[in-house]
Amino acid sequence: MIRYFGSHDLPTLATTGYLAGKNGPCAIWAWIKAGHTIDVRIGRTAAQGVASGRKAYSWTHLKTVTLRKNASCKIEMTGADAAAVPLIAVCSSPSDDPSKHHALTHAHYEHPDPMPDARAAVISGVHTPQTLKLGAYDSLNAWQAKSKDIREHILTTFGLSGGFPTNPLRQRIFGKIEREGYTVEKVEFQSLPGFYCYGNLYRPTAPGPHPGVLCPHGHCRNGRFEDSDEAFASIPGRCINLARQGHVTFSYDMVGYNDSWQLPHREFGGRLEDLWGIGIMGLQLINSSRSIDFLQSLPDVDPDRIGCTGASGGGTQTFMLTAIDDRIKVSAPVNMISAQMQGGCNCENQAGLRIDLNNIEIASTMAPRPMIMVSATGDWTVNTPELEYPAIRDIYRLYDAEDRIASAQVDAGHNYNRESREHVYAWFAKWLLGIDDPERFKERPFQMESRPHLRVTHRRPQPSNALTPAGLEHRIHSDSSKQAIKLLSSRAQTRDALRRILRVDPKPRVSSRNLGRTRTSDHIIKHKILTRDGEGDRIPLMSFSPRSRNRGTVVLLQSGGKADLYTGSGKPGVLIKSLLSGGFRVLAPDLFLTGESARYNAPDRENHDRHFAAYNLTDAQCRIQDIVTVATYAAKLGGRVHIAALKGAGVDALLARPFLPRITSTCVDVSGTRVDQDAWWGEHIFIPGIRTIGDIVAPTLLTAPARLAVFGTGTGFPSNEIRKQYRHRKGTGNLTLSKVKMIPDLLVKTLTQ
Repeated sequence: MIRYFGSHDLPTLATTGYLAGKNGPCAIWAWIKAGHTIDVRIGRTAAQGVASGRKAYSWTHLKTVTLRKNASCKIEMTGADAAAVPLIAVCSSPSDDPSKHHALTHAHYEHPDPMPDARAAVISGVHTPQTLKLGAYDSLNAWQAKSKDIREHILTTFGLSGGFPTNPLRQRIFGKIEREGYTVEKVEFQSLPGFYCYGNLYRPTAPGPHPGVLCPHGHCRNGRFEDSDEAFASIPGRCINLARQGHVTFSYDMVGYNDSWQLPHREFGGRLEDLWGIGIMGLQLINSSRSIDFLQSLPDVDPDRIGCTGASGGGTQTFMLTAIDDRIKVSAPVNMISAQMQGGCNCENQAGLRIDLNNIEIASTMAPRPMIMVSATGDWTVNTPELEYPAIRDIYRLYDAEDRIASAQVDAGHNYNRESREHVYAWFAKWLLGIDDPERFKERPFQMESRPHLRVTHRRPQPSNALTPAGLEHRIHSDSSKQAIKLLSSRAQTRDALRRILRVDPKPRVSSRNLGRTRTSDHIIKHKILTRDGEGDRIPLMSFSPRSRNRGTVVLLQSGGKADLYTGSGKPGVLIKSLLSGGFRVLAPDLFLTGESARYNAPDRENHDRHFAAYNLTDAQCRIQDIVTVATYAAKLGGRVHIAALKGAGVDALLARPFLPRITSTCVDVSGTRVDQDAWWGEHIFIPGIRTIGDIVAPTLLTAPARLAVFGTGTGFPSNEIRKQYRHRKGTGNLTLSKVKMIPDLLVKTLTQ
């Protein structure tokens, strides 16, 4: 067996070393650039390698060491340029020869890959400058289709494609304080059964009905009790003045602030929660949407006149809420809409949210409803009047509604100070009260109530049904599972949800580049690179064609990559030999960051940043796209196309299957998988939101009634549900489910049935 290590692995080899899998000799080889001599320390001894021959790169044996099982052997380049040694090979058998094996199993067999896969090389994040794409929408129909897509994407990301919760709020309003022109009360309600939203309700003393205004706060130290323009803002001052001006105003906690103690604000969430679309941002959106329900339930509120305003994280809540809830008729996001910063907190990021999407596009979904964009010279909204505002105004122009979008900038740092608030007072008066007179709506002096008079939980016991973090997750899992059952009743909705979760391009434009050809006595090997036009993907691919008959093409997928298809001595393995003798052409790719792809691209990209998955496709999503790309290329070759996946690639293939063109049969092995466990998904196939749509059941529903054989089914695999789907689609005869592990002869037999 041969293990290859790329230049990205050299630091690990030098510090941690190679871990032997068995007792015995291990031969260390290096692929060295012509004209170079390298010095290497292997364990405690030194070795030297010299490139030989006329090739641009040649394999040189460095040293053979004897290792015990699980022993570590450090391999360190002591005097070489890393570019001169693109690959190191460790051979655990005396007959292994990388000079033969490498040429038969690698697309780049003469030179290293000169270009990285763009998905590994370019990683986006919170501060990645965003391209303003809004000018691309030159018609109202085009934008409305995009706006609808953004809304559905956001809902799917948060596991809300079935809609927001509708449980009774069981609201309590109490502790009324009467002041001149307004009153203040304490409020609690249950956004979800056992999950509480707390806040204060400021009402005009004049008879209604009045407009209702939501006031989500930002990341100020004191939350909804912040009362200092020097620190950030006065949130009670904003609410008092809005109430005096004629608005029923609800100021409510962000999750983890003040009364809302059930979850920590910054620490809650992670990979396992992301599988279910669970995060602080989504829970706050649920609170915000249910806060609209609360306001609309009040007799002194006009349900058709609801506004929303907040700054910083509250600004994010404002434009996110307007994107998914049309009941917000007027909005004022403050100091947040920016092309250079998308929001750095958990409550502003969710895995999958901003892949090919940014805050400017999300905020534009407010059109044609009235919105004022308030910005500041001293934060990331400094360019808003010249950059983001004109871009969003172009969307309003499509509706002939340019009078409904406005921009105001204050000369200050990150804030929601008096000057900013007065811009918002005038805007809300114009569009919610019907009074266009800014001078009439200047801020009046105010006095914040003492905290005990505002805190909902002051001297009150914890509600008996209040959920712990674990209890809340359990409830969301249960609700999502019920929603998934409903979703799976519609193939069209299931396909759309699965496409959004996987982020797959179902119709890629595929190009191939030939890197060379190798002939053997009974088959022809072609070395190729596949790419998607304009995307920068790079998929190393080996094509093995029998010299005799051709019974079709098998796309052969393995988690370890195509190097396992040949023995270390360069002879065909049992699997490739069986398929070729069966008359099949075999396409063997190295999917994203597996095999050859891993050796030429930086590993561990998913740990780049805590919000990585909010802005980038995960490794699993990239692998699934590669399967679609390779299958599309296979279909272009003509004839029958089969999918065969084993050694850990079975679940990837099942997830990709609904988006593969012209597939005759699919044969996969899922041995060792536990698709019923979050921990397994989080470790092996991390796809945000996958559990919200029924995970493996969704793609198999869409595959039915096509030919499908699944081997290695065991504990936790939903065999009964898959049989049910195939019976419903009258495809029982096309389905094979077996606990037996797939072996080469069984694979060929299944493909030739």
